[in-house]
Amino acid sequence: MNTLTEKMRALARELLEKGEVKYIIGWEKGSLWYQSPPVFIDRPEDAGRLIWDEFCVNNLAKYLLDDKYLEGRVGLFVKGCDARGINRLLQDRQVERDKFYLMGIVCPGVKDPRQAAGLSIEQREEVPLAAKCLYCAHPEPVVYDVLLNEAGEAYRPKRPAGERFEDVAALEAMSPDERYEFWARQYQRCIRCYACRNVCPACNCRECIFDRSQSGWVGKRMAGSENAFYGLTRAWHVAGRCIECGECERVCPMGIPIMTLNKKIIKELNELFGEYEAGVSLEAEPPLGRYRTDDPDFS
Repeated sequence: MNTLTEKMRALARELLEKGEVKYIIGWEKGSLWYQSPPVFIDRPEDAGRLIWDEFCVNNLAKYLLDDKYLEGRVGLFVKGCDARGINRLLQDRQVERDKFYLMGIVCPGVKDPRQAAGLSIEQREEVPLAAKCLYCAHPEPVVYDVLLNEAGEAYRPKRPAGERFEDVAALEAMSPDERYEFWARQYQRCIRCYACRNVCPACNCRECIFDRSQSGWVGKRMAGSENAFYGLTRAWHVAGRCIECGECERVCPMGIPIMTLNKKIIKELNELFGEYEAGVSLEAEPPLGRYRTDDPDFS
């Protein structure tokens, strides 16, 4: 058992024993060696279920929406991307800061469980980093109440800024017709399971338009055009609010490059309104999150 896991368990046990939190959200070891799914514990004796390893891939921030009106606080372990998700929820006024206790973890990068599925535990070191970690710019949590570790020898440095939009550059090199064909092929495969929406901290509407069957916005048939309408609508919904955690692309069962579209929009917004990274600071407002009635384009 590693030192960080010991710290997590000791702190969780103390918080629950003192009644400072109602329950704690973290990760536990799954039934397979390459799985470390989320866990919810509300008893001190269950603190031993908590784990930290290279497969703690899930962003835990979204789970706070499941218990918004709890009397008391929730304890939550947060990596860099989880912490940005917390700020996203706070800026959207979906949660209140005093309702949770954040335990920060400096993340060296997590590994891709899907890539590990065909390997044995002896090949553990061969498993590559999850795709979402390759362009992560903030491995350290940007908000926390207590930090459980610091950057050490295994710490993964921030990726150079110039590499952030590598896949976008490849997309921009295509002709308009090539881009259309590329995305048409992608959304032809979409099964509209809504996993990307369900896992995204920025998708936090009280009622999603795509759950309103009578709205007429999109039909129930699996057609490329309607799938693309859903994907594009969601992309613009999170425009300027995407925290780049990559969870949407990670959970997509069809392997659609959702983050390529999200990062293309981020790149365009940065060029139009200046550099901005969602969820890094509560003070920085999203570029599309405000308007003025005296704006020349306002009507």
